[in-house]
Amino acid sequence: MNDNDRATCATLAGLLRAAAVLTLWGFALTCIAALVIALTLRSLSTTATMSLGAVVILGALERYFSFRLRFDEALFDGLAKGRIASLEALDGALSSLGLRETQQQQQQPRTTRPLDDRVAGTRQLMQRHAIVVACQSAMFLLALMTQDIS
Repeated sequence: MNDNDRATCATLAGLLRAAAVLTLWGFALTCIAALVIALTLRSLSTTATMSLGAVVILGALERYFSFRLRFDEALFDGLAKGRIASLEALDGALSSLGLRETQQQQQQPRTTRPLDDRVAGTRQLMQRHAIVVACQSAMFLLALMTQDIS
């Protein structure tokens, strides 16, 4: 890896750390929705109950994306700081942990995935996470708007 690759990895790791605000927001919405359902289920309107239920269900997906993004942050940080020597070493470690297919599991020999593809994949994962949190927020807002406060 050259200096530009390490800078790309460091920048993406920083972006992932900054995006942790979305993770906190999604987790807070999930917890609040679950708590509201648990404490006030009988007094909620049907729409509010279904909306809050959707927030909780989307929260499971949000937690998965959050886990993956945190894992990617650690990997890119390791690449940037030189704790992971190369993409080949990363692929070897992922394969030994069962997180990436080995050459024996594939028909053709496995090539090392370029850094640009890895960055694009992580960015796509960030977008999907943001979409899930936005959907959670919309459903939570719907629950608030349809509930009679009096």
